[in-house]
Amino acid sequence: MKKLLLTAAAVVLFTTVNAQTKFGVKAGYSLSKLNSDEDLDTFDGVDGSLKSKSGFYIGALVEHKFTNTFALQGEVQYANLGGRAEVGISGITVVENFNLNRIVIPVAAKYYVTPELGIYAGPFVSFKTNTKVNVKVKGAQSDPQALNAAENFLENAFDDSLKSSEFGLFFGAEYNAYKGIFFDARYSFGLSNMIKDPVYDEKMKMNFLQIGVGYKFK
Repeated sequence: MKKLLLTAAAVVLFTTVNAQTKFGVKAGYSLSKLNSDEDLDTFDGVDGSLKSKSGFYIGALVEHKFTNTFALQGEVQYANLGGRAEVGISGITVVENFNLNRIVIPVAAKYYVTPELGIYAGPFVSFKTNTKVNVKVKGAQSDPQALNAAENFLENAFDDSLKSSEFGLFFGAEYNAYKGIFFDARYSFGLSNMIKDPVYDEKMKMNFLQIGVGYKFK
């Protein structure tokens, strides 16, 4: 029994001594899209579709390295996500940019293929902070007051109809370039329905790509 206890203590001590915990910061570009099962082509002559929207993210991370090849990483991000809708009729196109700003908390299991290259995957949860909608009209003159009213209506509709949180999965890769500087790319896809109280079982989910750069403090 004494030998077993000493062996267990040695394993714990070895793991603790060799474990490395690093903190860091990161920021970059995001490309997000809302996916809905609702048809935007509701009326004859109307052409509607959901498109991707560019944005950004900024955040902090902590990485706990258990061995030279395996680590766990947690992050907190502020991300400008959302999507874009384009609806056209009779040569006029209305473009609606939905900025769904969120706090994203991803947790990843990371495997280092080489000392520089790590691949990872894990779950994430995000929380709604605020919503900003921008509406533009192409092919015709528009009334600024009407556009402002439409933007306010859509912002209130999104705030009222969307859940305060969502969850999903993500996977990606990280390359440690030079003295704490790293490059990172990942793809996240939502699993939960973002609509709070669907009337006709309608569903909406969000997927997003993130590409950025960061720095890990030694």
